[in-house]
Amino acid sequence: MIERLKEMNPHLRLEDVRAEAFLRYGKVLDDFPLDELRAGMKELEIPERGNVYVPSEPILETRAIQSFVERKYYGGMSVQLGYCNGKNSKLGGLEYHKGSEINVAITELVMLVGHLNEVKGHRFHTQDLKAFYIPKGIAIEMYQTTLHLAPCKVHPAGFKCVVILPEGTNMELSEEEKGEDPLLFMRNKWLIAHEEHDRFVANGACIGIEGPNVEVHHFINEEEKYE
Repeated sequence: MIERLKEMNPHLRLEDVRAEAFLRYGKVLDDFPLDELRAGMKELEIPERGNVYVPSEPILETRAIQSFVERKYYGGMSVQLGYCNGKNSKLGGLEYHKGSEINVAITELVMLVGHLNEVKGHRFHTQDLKAFYIPKGIAIEMYQTTLHLAPCKVHPAGFKCVVILPEGTNMELSEEEKGEDPLLFMRNKWLIAHEEHDRFVANGACIGIEGPNVEVHHFINEEEKYE
């Protein structure tokens, strides 16, 4: 699968998320409990267009799974379980948080990432971007120094991804709460946007992605029935 994606995307430095290259950005969680999350995600559809992101989804936040994640991966901190489903294929921007983010690939997807150390004066160049293919059923932890945004689809039907973060992340902030930090966009969400992302631009995000709005080319023929 990944070899075919590489052929379709010669402009990307695409690697499997299980490769050593990902260790700078995060790690694969081999023992992550998937079955309960898969069952919940069956009820959460992929939109016809664009993406849908819900920071906290009651269907996923069962007491058992939430308590397990808080104990095992967050040192007892409160977390929220949400999801991002969609048809995205482009970079659009890059964000980071204080605290790791766990993503669970309910379908195959590609993540475009960078490193916070590569941000210079609120600007990031896409020449430093890396791309990682995440197979269906793989859970990853991305460190707080990893720049990322929504996944990119591999098939036309789109993608489904569970998103786990410290509680309160990606909630609304007042202008007073944002203060003078040009990258602080929402609660615990620092964002650098590409000028081609209309919604970010309209909402006053810091425009700092230099280079092309990188696109991941996906398979044309439908090859998988998504749950």
